[in-house]
Amino acid sequence: MTKNSSCIQALYGLCRKTFTTPSGTPFASSQAIQKLCSLLDTITPSDVGLKENNADDDRGHGFFGENLFDRVGRWAQPITFVDIHECDNFTMCIFCLPTSSAIPLHDHPGMTVLSKILYGSMHVKGYDWVEPACVREIGSSPVRLAKLAVDKVLTAPCVASALYPKSGGNLHCFTAVTPCAVLDVLAPPYKETAGRKCTYYHDYPYTSFPTESLDGICEGKEEEYAWLKEIDTPNDLYMRPGRYTGPQIQA
Repeated sequence: MTKNSSCIQALYGLCRKTFTTPSGTPFASSQAIQKLCSLLDTITPSDVGLKENNADDDRGHGFFGENLFDRVGRWAQPITFVDIHECDNFTMCIFCLPTSSAIPLHDHPGMTVLSKILYGSMHVKGYDWVEPACVREIGSSPVRLAKLAVDKVLTAPCVASALYPKSGGNLHCFTAVTPCAVLDVLAPPYKETAGRKCTYYHDYPYTSFPTESLDGICEGKEEEYAWLKEIDTPNDLYMRPGRYTGPQIQA
C-alpha cells in the first residue's frame, strides 16, 4: 500500500469507526473528533489525486484539469465538487474554488463537519444560533439572531477545523481568496427525509432590525451578531461535479 492510499484509507477507516455508533449512544466524543482532525492534518493534495503542477489554474477546475469539462470563461467561476465516499453515516468530499468564487452562507443541521484546506487561501465566516431563539417577524420573512463564531482567512498549510451541530460555526460560507480546495467530512450526510436539508441564508447587521429587549445579549458587541434570513438557493451558485482520481477506498 502506498503512502497516498494509506492516508485516505486511514481517513475512511477512522471516519467509519467514529461515526458508526450504536443507537442511543453519543454521536462522537470530542477526543474522537480531535483524532480525526489530527489525521486530516497529515493529508496533502497528492493524497487525494490533486496535481500540484496545476495549482495556478483559476477556472474552477482546480488540480483536476479542464479536460473533464467543457471550457468555461473565467467570469463563470464554477466550483468543482468531487465525491470521494458517501454512506449513511458520513460523506468525504472535496470542493475546488477559483479565485473570488463563494459557497454562500448555509447550514449543517444536526451535523458535524470537519474541514481541511488542501491548497490556497479562503475566507471563512461562520455563525451559531443564539439560544434560546431570538426571532423577529419582518413581513413574511422572519429573521433569527446568530452570533459570529469565526471570521478569518485560512491559508494552507493549516490545521483542520471542526464545527458541531450547535457550535463552531454551523452556519458558514467560504470565499476563495486564491484558487483553493477544501476536503470535507460531513457526518451524517445531508438527507432531506431525515431533516438534514441544506438551507441558505442572508445575513443582516444586528442594527438592521428592532433590538429592544435584547440589550443584555450583545453586551456592547453588536458587531459580533447578525440576523439571518432564509433564502432560496442562490442563482449564481455554479457547481460542477468532478471525478475523483485519488486512491480508491477499500470499503
